Amino acid sequence: MRHDVFIAGYGGQGVLLAGNLLSYAAIVEGNNVSFFPAYGVEKRGGSAMCTVVFAEGDTGSPIVGNPSVTVCLNQLSFDKYAQKVRPGGVCIVNSSLVNVDGFAAEGVELVQVPMNQLALDLGDVRMVNMVACGAYAAKSGALKLESLGEALRNALPERNHALIPANIKALKAGAAAV
Repeated sequence: MRHDVFIAGYGGQGVLLAGNLLSYAAIVEGNNVSFFPAYGVEKRGGSAMCTVVFAEGDTGSPIVGNPSVTVCLNQLSFDKYAQKVRPGGVCIVNSSLVNVDGFAAEGVELVQVPMNQLALDLGDVRMVNMVACGAYAAKSGALKLESLGEALRNALPERNHALIPANIKALKAGAAAV
């Protein structure tokens, strides 16, 4: 089965790390993966987005015009990309930062997760990306939380491996919130 996810936010929210983590987790599960990161020229605060496509067979193009799942970490991303989710798809939003009033996309399920608040409750708002990955895994069923935990060793630089237990807690918090 082929899965695709589009993640968008601003620089500093860990969008590209989230995409990397999902990619490594898909590899752990024996899938082929296509990862396409894109970000603004600004170091922090500019737009950041990525697409991850994975499947047991061919992944095809990493460019997905209408993703099955979109994860929006901030308002600008939601306003720009939520309407592009394909009918029957899911839009997972960071309800700590995103106002969804007036959203109407036929056949798209809207899932609100207070990602920033959950990350803060865990002690570090920088874990918002891990909360988002956990929410994606739980809602989509495309990846196992165990695979995400295993993939952290590849996705995180070695100097940050001591943070793996905290990141696993954030993954679980995101999954539980769905």
